[in-house]
Amino acid sequence: MEKPVETIKDFALGKHLTAEFYDCSSEILADAHLMESIFIASAKASGATVLGSNFHDFKPQGVSGFVIIAESHFSVHAWPEYDYAAVDIFTCGESIDFRIAVESLKSALKSESVIISGVMNRGIVGNNGVERLVPVYVDKTQAYALAWQTRFNSVDAWGLQCSLDIHDCSESFMRDRHAVESGIYALCGELSLEYEGSVEIREFHNPDKGDGLLFHLPLAGGGRISGDIAWDTHSAYVDIFSTSFIEPRSAAEKALAAFHGRHYRMQVAVRR
Repeated sequence: MEKPVETIKDFALGKHLTAEFYDCSSEILADAHLMESIFIASAKASGATVLGSNFHDFKPQGVSGFVIIAESHFSVHAWPEYDYAAVDIFTCGESIDFRIAVESLKSALKSESVIISGVMNRGIVGNNGVERLVPVYVDKTQAYALAWQTRFNSVDAWGLQCSLDIHDCSESFMRDRHAVESGIYALCGELSLEYEGSVEIREFHNPDKGDGLLFHLPLAGGGRISGDIAWDTHSAYVDIFSTSFIEPRSAAEKALAAFHGRHYRMQVAVRR
């Protein structure tokens, strides 16, 4: 029988693995300090970037712990009296190898038996943002990409569009056309996007929404950076459409700096 071909169905914000570790060393499970060292080592071995950790030693026994990683987290709840540990691994990137993480923990906890009780895709993203869906379990024929580039490549995309709502922008920046123009050019440089021509900026007047600026800059080879700057709401509504791949989160963070905002919302669309 031929092996099922895995296809990338869509994009998910994270992947969540739950695992049951049986017949572990009760001595290890009862030692919060040792457990912390084990889980930090496992996270690093799997490819995660460890940011911090917090493990608690219950009385008379039992350990709960959390390792915060740049990609999300590792967590554990251990019952030494049952030689059992419940482990969760959540990742929002594709750099973590679940297999290595589980094997590392199995060895360090001296577990005789491990069962992967679930692998779920969390936060399914559609064209209108995060869908209100029950987490989708991973199967052998269908997968959700955790990196936009994987999704982009899997469908031979024409382009990728990031629509950004950037809020609490600097008042002085928003009303300075020269500063706005410089910010857009700086954003192109940060994203390595080549442009054609110059930024077009003009004022708009809207009796319901208030006044502001419209801007547009064509990109070489197709695509554009365009949007509105709304003076009354101190917000910039920015669309970045590129025919070459750009990392959405990186684009959003760089746009946040370029438009002198404090926080942003984002929607991403892979155009086919």
